[in-house]
Amino acid sequence: MIRNKGGLAVTYTIRKGTAADVPAVAAVYDALLQYEEAHGTTTGWQAGVYPTAVVAEGAAAQGTLFVLEDGGAVGAAMILNHVQAPEYAAAGWQYGALPEQVLVLHTLCISPRVARRGYGRAMVQYAEDWAVRTGCAVVRLDTWMHNRPARSLYEALGYRLAGASPAKLNGLIPLELVFYEKAVGRT
Repeated sequence: MIRNKGGLAVTYTIRKGTAADVPAVAAVYDALLQYEEAHGTTTGWQAGVYPTAVVAEGAAAQGTLFVLEDGGAVGAAMILNHVQAPEYAAAGWQYGALPEQVLVLHTLCISPRVARRGYGRAMVQYAEDWAVRTGCAVVRLDTWMHNRPARSLYEALGYRLAGASPAKLNGLIPLELVFYEKAVGRT
């Protein structure tokens, strides 16, 4: 349970996602992309390109998909693994760590249905706790340069801006990524 900005108590569960969660995760992706189509994009993602059910399926199969349930329904999802895209080499990382000691947070997505409940913060904090439990020293992530909501969240949680690089998301969407990191264990 957390208290959101309005002071209301909110109950949720974060757990590993399974293949059975993939349709619900895809629905979260679609809901966000539809919202962005109507109100303007902050993620730089594109419907039918990234993220998709195939992304969630792959993560579920690898045991790297995590979901947040609110009222018994999936309201948020993220992928936690050790995969640093080639563009990560361009970042000025402050915290050196072996690849297996770096947890990378990918595709954090909150459904508009449960927005403004503090779930983005809860998911990132869960990722940090997961990193410590699994022996990682650093959490790294990237986001679109113009994704102010995500950047503000990461900075408020103590993440350090490590650089920027042009990239092609999923090999198809050209955008400028910014990279963040936070030490969470021994480096």
